[in-house]
Amino acid sequence: MNHTDALIAAATLLLAAGCLPYGAKATDFGPANPFYAPSTLPFHAPPFDRIKDEDYQPAIEAGMAEQLAEMQRIAQDPAPPTFENTFLAMERSGLLRSRALAAFNAVSEANTNPILQAAKSALAPKIAAHEDAIYLDAKLFDRVAAIHQQRGKLKLDAQSLRLVEVTYDAFVHAGASLSNADKAQLKKLNEEASTLADDFSSRLLAATKNAALSTSDPAALAGLNESQLSAAAQAAQGRKVPGYVIPLQNTTQQPALASLSTRATREAIFHNSWNRTERSDANDTRAIIARLAQLRAQRAKLLGFPSHAAWKLDDQMARTPQAARAFMDALVPVATAKANSEAAAIQAVIDAQKGGFALEPWDWDYYGEQVRKAQYDLDDAEVKPYFELYNVLENGVFYAANQLYGLRFKERKDIPVYQSDVRVFEVLDSDGKALALFYCDYFKRDNKNGGAWMSSYVRPSKLLGNLAVVYNVANLPKPADGQPALISFTDVITMFHEFGHALHGMFANTRYPSLSGTTPARDFVEFPSQFNEHWALYPSVFNHYARHYKSGASMPEALTEKIKRAANFNEGYKLTEVLAAAELDMQWHVLPGGAPLQDPDAFEKAALAQTHLDISAVPSRYRSSYFSHIWDSGYSAGYYAYLWTQMLDDDAYQWFEDHGGLSRANGERFRRMILSRGNTQDLGKTYEAWRGRPPTIDAMMKYRGLKP
Repeated sequence: MNHTDALIAAATLLLAAGCLPYGAKATDFGPANPFYAPSTLPFHAPPFDRIKDEDYQPAIEAGMAEQLAEMQRIAQDPAPPTFENTFLAMERSGLLRSRALAAFNAVSEANTNPILQAAKSALAPKIAAHEDAIYLDAKLFDRVAAIHQQRGKLKLDAQSLRLVEVTYDAFVHAGASLSNADKAQLKKLNEEASTLADDFSSRLLAATKNAALSTSDPAALAGLNESQLSAAAQAAQGRKVPGYVIPLQNTTQQPALASLSTRATREAIFHNSWNRTERSDANDTRAIIARLAQLRAQRAKLLGFPSHAAWKLDDQMARTPQAARAFMDALVPVATAKANSEAAAIQAVIDAQKGGFALEPWDWDYYGEQVRKAQYDLDDAEVKPYFELYNVLENGVFYAANQLYGLRFKERKDIPVYQSDVRVFEVLDSDGKALALFYCDYFKRDNKNGGAWMSSYVRPSKLLGNLAVVYNVANLPKPADGQPALISFTDVITMFHEFGHALHGMFANTRYPSLSGTTPARDFVEFPSQFNEHWALYPSVFNHYARHYKSGASMPEALTEKIKRAANFNEGYKLTEVLAAAELDMQWHVLPGGAPLQDPDAFEKAALAQTHLDISAVPSRYRSSYFSHIWDSGYSAGYYAYLWTQMLDDDAYQWFEDHGGLSRANGERFRRMILSRGNTQDLGKTYEAWRGRPPTIDAMMKYRGLKP
């Protein structure tokens, strides 16, 4: 089974009970459905030119029914359990469900509509029930446990042994060892939690759209350049409202705040963002997250753990909430001290301009930009013309992958896509053989979830004979028609980050799909992506893509040096806002099983005070009520992973620096020993085998400018 999908439901029972797709009948799934048979497109890419919105749910439900039947055959097999008739059979199950669900997840997150949202809501509890139907099947678990018990005598190869251990642990972690009564209770908790998570996602999407700043007064947008104003006017036209619209990004702070000179406008945008899910009862998420936290704590108690965090971290690199919190707590003093010094510098600028007010969150980026200009003589408006999105992609992101790993990229305009902005590239390995398909969908839309992410349509597997089909999604501002897509250096880093995930998915050289690609623990899986960020400023890569969009001229050396010198500007702020979000996540998820419902506003205030992160001018990167990562995206008790893997990625980059930097030899070694391994080894041992020792925090303190 593909445990990272974690999207399984008792579909046979549901179909029999009449739980049918939105607007569908039981007979709707058949040969006419584009998911009925494997895709005939190259790499088995989804046939988006033939898929209708109404096709997804019937295919997913039929796929779940098919997989449940397959699992029942395994569980009821009269032959004694063997690795082949149990584990290999499970790995080969659920192919219809996987191909339909992968496409549905991509489109429902990046290009949703009322039909897809209705299907997602209908599927959420069914998927949770299907997962339980498999993981809580006593006969199936008996076979898994029998092989696990005999594993030392079976002469399994290393990957097969790892599959046995990972699968057994997944069953136990999901509750396979519980009594029948406790299993029944667990199913109820899982079903309610899945329904609430879907409700959270729907409310957040609507709330974020509704909280966009709308104005018909161009003076309110003083400070925006012509391109930004054109994009705001086009956004208003798209919504059929007069004037201008500034859409919200998923984080607390908003990009426009760095440019807007009218303080009242900045404050309005910030409050729209901060209160986005509290502006109307219909989209208020606070009751949902309070109940979700309580459900998770109750489930953990049922499973024998003191908290959801203890349950979640049991198979992560950190292992315990105490270890994760100790790691974060050690960073708080240095981060907040640096943030406070940055705040003092910003306040000095405000005072020098006789602003007559104390620094607030909505002032930080605007005046911080002035501090950056003063300290480094660096103006973001001067930098952006050298970062045209697709030039960055092809001559930066792709170029680095070529220099490190020998990859080449060929655009495929014959592969159908779900939206006209999406582009597709075939990835060729260093020997010229096809390696993967890569999709990219970079521009923000109102019907797209916030943030940036990577996932797979097809996970590579030698057992199934599949190559990788992966995609990156982001929310970069779309320019007005006919204008270039000029992006910030922060956006450049985002592109390198998400492509690091894509490389991890493409390079998987594993037999079993359950262990392939980006399947490792959260506090390891962000390592390849954050490591890939380092190449954005590497001289030979940077000079290859930092070109003026009109003239093609290289960025002047003086401007390049300013960017490098300013690389750690605002690092105290950035680290503090992420620490606040990570500590807030952990506080929610160390609640014990008997804890009452929490008041989210009061809980958040107390949690930040307890961790010494209640700095008025530095808000948490996410507020609890719109923290999508932890409520509906699999990062519950795991947001600390972004910090944990900063330690890994900086430590790893130091190895490259010590061994000659960017080279094919270094890249191939990293690919072979890290990127290709998926979850086939203990992750700590995987890292140590490549690095030669365990990771240390030294390089992180160095590269983030945090050494005293």
